[in-house]
Amino acid sequence: MSEATTSTPERSRRDWIVDWACFAIAIGLGLTAYIDAMPAAPSAGHVTGVVALGLAACLGLWVRRRWPLGVALLTAAAMVVSPVAGGAALIALFSVAVHQPWRKASVAGFALIVSCVASYLIYPNDESIWVNSLLVLIAAAALVGWGMYVKARRELVDSLRERAQAAESDRDARLAQAREQERTRIAREMHDVLAHRISLVAMNSGALEYRPDASPAEVSRAAAVVRENAHLALEELRQVLAVLRGPGEGENAAGEPPQPTLRDMDGLVADSRSSGTVIELVVDADRLRELPDATGRTAYRVIQESLTNVRKHAPGSAAEVAVSGSADDGLTVAVSNQRPVPEVATGAPIPGSGTGLTGLTERVGLAGGSLEYGPGPDGEFRVKVWLPWEGVSPPAGERHAVRGRVDG
Repeated sequence: MSEATTSTPERSRRDWIVDWACFAIAIGLGLTAYIDAMPAAPSAGHVTGVVALGLAACLGLWVRRRWPLGVALLTAAAMVVSPVAGGAALIALFSVAVHQPWRKASVAGFALIVSCVASYLIYPNDESIWVNSLLVLIAAAALVGWGMYVKARRELVDSLRERAQAAESDRDARLAQAREQERTRIAREMHDVLAHRISLVAMNSGALEYRPDASPAEVSRAAAVVRENAHLALEELRQVLAVLRGPGEGENAAGEPPQPTLRDMDGLVADSRSSGTVIELVVDADRLRELPDATGRTAYRVIQESLTNVRKHAPGSAAEVAVSGSADDGLTVAVSNQRPVPEVATGAPIPGSGTGLTGLTERVGLAGGSLEYGPGPDGEFRVKVWLPWEGVSPPAGERHAVRGRVDG
């Protein structure tokens, strides 16, 4: 039969139980119907032929899931001459209603009614043909309705199962994305916090190693810077690790200091100056104290990373930090430095991950700002960042803009 629904999967234990139950019920109903309609003195050949045809119809129920409409039409046709096939015809009609559209179920129901009327003409009884036809019509309608209800319920359950699986997959995807974002955020925070302090430690310890002729005062000053920044690096590392803990976990977790903002810029610049870097600070910001903490924290990290890069890639050169802006125009932060001084040698170059500017790009982009970096016409390397003050849009064409190069 060409109307097979889909490739029949392997029968489950439930399917075997249902199939055997349907087979037994079909035989029971069929034999009961034949005994009721059996002629007064049937011949042995008649009984053998009728029973054999009815059993063949009952056996057809084992493939009703694969060919529901075909089995229903064949069992209905067999019922015309063999009342033993009546039970199989009823079960086959129910299967069509469960597995096929209602049009095919209507065709199978109509075939069953016609077969019942034809069987009545061959095996008449005391009741009127109209009464029999009405009873068969009611039975066929009930079976089709019941089968369609079962089909609709199965489709609903399958739909709910698919939705649950889709929701679970979406949840897993969102959890994986959240974990990846959190790892990226923590890595960026670790880089921003520790690179500044460790670069100070590396520069001053290098000076101690390669300046054996330094005076006791210079050695003491460099050692103090190393000790202080190593201590601060541990403190800031503890603050970052506190983010990984839940509320109240760890010793003194509730007393962690807040993250630095632009208000702490003077201390950041003082730390860099203590390592020997010449820094000119120019602050021209209207109501800088009213700057939101989120914007101030991003600006602080921009200045921190830029000064760290100056010590790494241009040791001995002077730098300029300029901060300007207002609530109407947004905040602009620019850090520039001169070409590296060739004469300055404090040991091996300070190692870096190479992700500093990438981290700044992500951080500024998340804050809704724009970033420019690269060498200028006067030979200075410049990092310029614009940040919205409080929901202020960036200049036209510069939202989340990133322009720059590190060569030259």
